Amino acid sequence: MQSPLSAARRALLRCAPLLCALLVTALAVPAGPARAAGAQEARAAAAGVGRAAAATWTPPLSTRGRYIVDAKGERLRLRSGNWDGAQGSWNGSGDAADPATHHAGQDSHGIPLGLDRTPITALLADFHALGLNSIRLPFSGEMLRTTAPVPDAAVAANPTLRGKTPFQVYDAVVAALTADGFAVILNNHTNTTRWCCGLDGNERWNSGRSTAQWADDWVFLARHYRDNPRVVGADLYNEVRRDTLDDPNWGLGDGHDWYAAAEEAADRILTEANPDLLVVIEGINWTGIPLDGLPHGRPTLTPVRTLSHTLVASDKLVYSAHFYGYTGPHHSGATGLGETHDPRYQDMSAAELEQALYDQAFYVSAESGNHFTAPVWISEFGIGAGEGGGAQRTWFTRLASYLAASDADFAYWPLVGWSTTAQGAPGGDDWALLRYDAAGRRTGVLDPGDWRTAPWAALAASAGRSGPVAPVTRWSMLTTDHRDQVASLLTRATGDWDGGARKAVCPDGSGLVALSHTGGRGLCVSSGLRAATGAQSVVRDERYVPAGGDWAGGYTKLQCPAGQFLIGYSVRGERLSAALCAPGRAALAGAGRTVWFDRGDNRPPGAAGGEFAHGAYKGQCLPTEYAAGIAFTTRVGSRPSAAALLCRAAPVG
Repeated sequence: MQSPLSAARRALLRCAPLLCALLVTALAVPAGPARAAGAQEARAAAAGVGRAAAATWTPPLSTRGRYIVDAKGERLRLRSGNWDGAQGSWNGSGDAADPATHHAGQDSHGIPLGLDRTPITALLADFHALGLNSIRLPFSGEMLRTTAPVPDAAVAANPTLRGKTPFQVYDAVVAALTADGFAVILNNHTNTTRWCCGLDGNERWNSGRSTAQWADDWVFLARHYRDNPRVVGADLYNEVRRDTLDDPNWGLGDGHDWYAAAEEAADRILTEANPDLLVVIEGINWTGIPLDGLPHGRPTLTPVRTLSHTLVASDKLVYSAHFYGYTGPHHSGATGLGETHDPRYQDMSAAELEQALYDQAFYVSAESGNHFTAPVWISEFGIGAGEGGGAQRTWFTRLASYLAASDADFAYWPLVGWSTTAQGAPGGDDWALLRYDAAGRRTGVLDPGDWRTAPWAALAASAGRSGPVAPVTRWSMLTTDHRDQVASLLTRATGDWDGGARKAVCPDGSGLVALSHTGGRGLCVSSGLRAATGAQSVVRDERYVPAGGDWAGGYTKLQCPAGQFLIGYSVRGERLSAALCAPGRAALAGAGRTVWFDRGDNRPPGAAGGEFAHGAYKGQCLPTEYAAGIAFTTRVGSRPSAAALLCRAAPVG
């Protein structure tokens, strides 16, 4: 087996200029003043190249299929680090003023770590030298409201920050990062300012506050940074999980429904605050009681396959997941109390690990042409510099290799930590990529002796796709399971078009092409059919069915007016209530055919869009067609739900 050093030297022969500088820095072994000066010059060169590379993209960001792209349509791969601290470091017991009661003995004082030890300019230079172009910046809801200034000692290396509140310090950090070319993704990590993520009172977005209050905070913060185009994302909440008594869920429609809450907050951010932000939705981190024999596990993004989000801006959604070696698909990561006999990721073979990663997250980006297809950002993974276990080291190397091979967006946890206590004794968090002692001296993957240098450098240097990304066909699903899902801004502007009914409308630029017979689900596809002007039509009866045009004999037909196409529908209970139609930009008078689906599936062979109504019969128009009507019946013994679609040939060009 090759040693980490030889692997790093091999990587040096094929790396990009930025990472070449990184590897030169990491592999330099100081031997006297001249060698030390050379290492400093290499670090400075790496930081300079990194600064230039980080600033090459043009905001705002959006998505095209599995890729994040900039305003020019060029792919931007998120190569990120988590600069933690503002979410809190207190472990929740003991004197909060005692550093020993804080995670790894590091009292962050509710601000990003390291500002007491190193000037922010030096920190950012080191971030550039790592090859990062973006920073995930955690915060707590409490931080937004704390009025007491941070102690002077917390910002000792950055005296211009003295006298500022935690939010004002956070604000200054955001300004410095974006001025230096980084993209910043804001992350609501906790509600209260304390260390995450167990039974800590921060299990859910609405632990100790309402969903509306949580969304209000997001609207405030998104507005606050609206004029800073390099604040590019809102990562809604970190590691949603079970509290002592209750699980979060994905789509049950109750107060613990993370699927619904995330969509509500996302739409409010995009409509009330900043339409340019990416919205990052993490999967559910844990459900169930971690005891052998009882149901438990890490759903992560597995529910997305059959229930994905449809936002008012369909090109702003990014999904995320976290992976650590000491956890597993059904392992909480606990030792002792709460530990089960389920395998951890670090216990798996390479093939088993790849399959678990794919099943839990990567299928979302790997399988194109589906309602769930979106970029996946692995927004946390990490390991300690002092980790000596072979299984743990192997896991990290395998994960880094998988992230590189799959061209994934990623964010290491954590980016910054201490290497000594406040008194100068060894201490702090050895998981950090960059560690600083009380005098500001740095150790970590940019310096000799860190075993993580080779796998990190290989990941950071992995090329991935770059350049223009062509526009893609967008699929999105609609659900009326528990509430309205009106994803059209044009329709929202007209008000409630069917009061008392549950309504579903495709995003602007899309049309309805498929429905389920039960469950009230629908499927939309981007079409470009809609005219720039003209009012939508609410259809409640057969007035637009022409004489001699009975395409569903004995059934009630809600047919669009001439020249219009289906964009939505509404239901009352199971009964179809109305159809919503929009005017076409070109003549819409193609030949029609009836697609029945009340007695079985009727979708084109290899139908695109994915499974949008699991367990229900579904009907879908051809890719060359648009939907112009829905039929249903209220006769005794039949379901009053959608039973047939009128599909017509779409105009060419």
